Amino acid sequence: MNRFLAGDIGGTKTRLAVIEVNGAQVMIKREAVYPSRDYTMFEELLGDFLFGADIPRHAAFGIAGPVAGRAVQTTNLPWHIDADALQRQFSLAHCTLLNDLEAMACGLPALGADDVLTLQAGAPDARGNAAVIAAGTGLGEAGLFWDGLQHHPFATEGGHASFSPGDELEIALLQYLRQRHRHVSWERVVSGMGLPGLHEFLRSYRQAAAPQWLIEEMKNGDAAAAITNAALCGRDEICVETLHRFVRLYGAEAGNLALKMMSRGGLYLGGGIAPKILPLLREGAFLDAFLNKGRMRPLLEAMPVKVILNDRATLFGAALRAAQLAHDIT
Repeated sequence: MNRFLAGDIGGTKTRLAVIEVNGAQVMIKREAVYPSRDYTMFEELLGDFLFGADIPRHAAFGIAGPVAGRAVQTTNLPWHIDADALQRQFSLAHCTLLNDLEAMACGLPALGADDVLTLQAGAPDARGNAAVIAAGTGLGEAGLFWDGLQHHPFATEGGHASFSPGDELEIALLQYLRQRHRHVSWERVVSGMGLPGLHEFLRSYRQAAAPQWLIEEMKNGDAAAAITNAALCGRDEICVETLHRFVRLYGAEAGNLALKMMSRGGLYLGGGIAPKILPLLREGAFLDAFLNKGRMRPLLEAMPVKVILNDRATLFGAALRAAQLAHDIT
């Protein structure tokens, strides 16, 4: 009973796998990635993955959305996922749903030294609660409670807390976004969906029209990726400013989360964006904003800050949770 069905269900893509678990060690035996929006419901996608395969008895899925009991309505997809319905339809002995960031937090023990990059070493004896923040399609946040012996991951919806500007430009950004959204959350600025809005604001603020080549790239593909690529190669000044401001905002909210969780044991950056912008994260603006909390700066300086480089952390965490529950049941 050491093979488990695991999933990482996001607004852009869904990754499913059959994973062998041995303690905290994981080994992927079979894996597939699907564009989430190509499917009207999760059951259809899961059916494609499992068709003709030997189905593991126990499953766990990390999902981008708040889990209520044994069901979840995904935040950035029109999917309603029910664990009991999945159990019946696919003849599973047990199925559990957990928030994707909770799953990512559960996956930390499966990561090796090469799977993380340290931005700040923190205190040598750092120990205590930890936190995970992940900018991808949206902005996810989770905590890990330290009981003195081990961590206990838990979900939050902190990414939907109200955005708080840190300077005059960000005050103008808030006012700009309030004209477009009833509620301006941190996800509206620190995420793949927020990056085009930040770019659009800076175009207006600087009174600088977008070049035609960028307009075409944004229209014909992923707008956030087009902005990021233009920034990383220095092709457009406003794109460069957009990404630098994004990094600073990411650091500011990471610092907010670290304080609220009292994450003496570490703050981890997950999600798809961080590994793509490592040069900027290492330049210093991220940590400057992370540490810029007045009298709390020494507390934050003692916290390790690390980037998760392995994009399967959520998948690993789902598998580890499925294995833990299977053990508890038996």
